[in-house]
Amino acid sequence: MDIAASILAEAIRSGTPLLLATLGEIYCERSGVLNLGLEGVMTIGALAGFVATLATGSVWIGVFSAMIAGGLFSLIHAFTSISLGANQTVSGLALTMLGTGVSSLIGGKYVGQPLPERLQIFQIPVLSEIPLAGGFFVHDPIVYFSIVLSIMMWFILFKTRIGIIIRTIGEKPEAADAAGVNVHLVRYLCVLSGGFLGGLGGAYVTLFYTPFWKEGIIRGRGWIALSLTIFSLWNPLGSIIGAYLFGGVEVLQFYLQEYRVPASLLRTLPYFTTILVLTTGSIGFMRKRLGAPAALGKPYRRES
Repeated sequence: MDIAASILAEAIRSGTPLLLATLGEIYCERSGVLNLGLEGVMTIGALAGFVATLATGSVWIGVFSAMIAGGLFSLIHAFTSISLGANQTVSGLALTMLGTGVSSLIGGKYVGQPLPERLQIFQIPVLSEIPLAGGFFVHDPIVYFSIVLSIMMWFILFKTRIGIIIRTIGEKPEAADAAGVNVHLVRYLCVLSGGFLGGLGGAYVTLFYTPFWKEGIIRGRGWIALSLTIFSLWNPLGSIIGAYLFGGVEVLQFYLQEYRVPASLLRTLPYFTTILVLTTGSIGFMRKRLGAPAALGKPYRRES
């Protein structure tokens, strides 16, 4: 495999946790719920997956444990923001602080411990030898799953009745309620699915990309995923491009050091872009122009 294909392959691996978290957040926001706790969800998933793998010796048990932990943790945000009608921004930020605090408390004794097993790379014969494009065909099962999942989630969101219901709730929840749809239940399910995928994204970091545990290992990926949700215009297919672009920037910093390009400059680029996108997406008229769900961040109360 040539150098260009190697860079592409590394960019895809680096972008996979971002892609998974972004896919979950897209459904969450399409239903009208903003989850700023994604960083905390990914951190909990990363720790749960690592600990479960150490305890059982099975990386797949670690993967499923991370998804369950991320889903259950996200239900805290679902309960406070959907059932109690609390401010979604405050609830999400509290979730991030809780997740990072709990993981720091529990994860201290796991720092430096090696994993007994890692996800294996499957190289697809012939296809992996194609110049440049071969970088798409030398990955572990989670990478392939994330790409297929992106296509499936796009199809469900824009081509099925389930997707129409989710998008309607995100735009006009009262209309969906009048049609007999349980708005709170759908929002709960979307937040839960976002937690599952956020937990999986976190587990990918500790079980494959950087197979160890340390405090702060997620390194802002949850915030980047939030910006990618806006960058993709709340479209699962667009999230593939965004995630791999951000992943590519992270990888390029290692290759460009030999050309005396400051690594610190490249490291700050994804976070600068994140701040720019989140700031733009928070401006009222820009949200409308970008196509943000009209009811995003607004609690729904059924009128009696």
